Amino acid sequence: MSASSAGPILELRDVSLSFKGVKALNALSFAVARGEICALIGPNGAGKSSLLNIINGVYRADEGEVVFDGAPFRRIRPLEAARRGIGRTFQHNALFKRLSVIDNVLAGLTRHSRTTLVEHAFGLPRDLAESRALRARAEDIIEHLELTPHRGTVVSTLPYGVQKRVDLARALVGRPSLLLLDEPMAGMNQDEKRQMSRFVTEANAVLGATVVLIEHDIGVVMDLSHHVVVLDYGRKVGDGTPRQVRNDPDVIAAYLGTVH
Repeated sequence: MSASSAGPILELRDVSLSFKGVKALNALSFAVARGEICALIGPNGAGKSSLLNIINGVYRADEGEVVFDGAPFRRIRPLEAARRGIGRTFQHNALFKRLSVIDNVLAGLTRHSRTTLVEHAFGLPRDLAESRALRARAEDIIEHLELTPHRGTVVSTLPYGVQKRVDLARALVGRPSLLLLDEPMAGMNQDEKRQMSRFVTEANAVLGATVVLIEHDIGVVMDLSHHVVVLDYGRKVGDGTPRQVRNDPDVIAAYLGTVH
């Protein structure tokens, strides 16, 4: 597994965030190289999800700035982040539970479309050619993530692990250059984790997405990632290759030493 040697697609520069006076992130700085898989690890409450929320515009940093693809910002709205090429999944699936797999995936294309989600879902497109092109793209990503047998199934009736794949498909269908994954393997057994790891690797190597993911399974992190950033109480305590991070005394003290 090899990452691109190109310059960073994402930089955080002294980013801080507080909630009611409590620091969630404290002067955090690091860079993510274009074409790599970067894992964010650390104990619960370390600030990992808050960081993803700043990158895709759910939260606004109190201080510092984010630089995405050369353009700095302190605050970006989620729709604008998506339009710029930032895809996102959430720790708890934010799917449309009463819609089918195909319609959930189509929802990930709304930033590309002049046609509303409702018009797509009920077959009432303003632009038939556009609708066919977007549907073909959705069908392609569904096939890529081996969801074709479930394409017409209502999402709420699917097993949890399959729902996580639908969430990944919805994030990938817009062809993001940066893909943010918030615990994509949470609640999965080892077979499901291996399968999801394969899909994440393919999203990176085949579909060309730079990936930043939060993951608690250290075995998965070490096998999957090019780069690991370790957070503890909102501070960075480790930043390097998986091997460098695993052998860092500060990281062992803060996090890895608690994992058996």
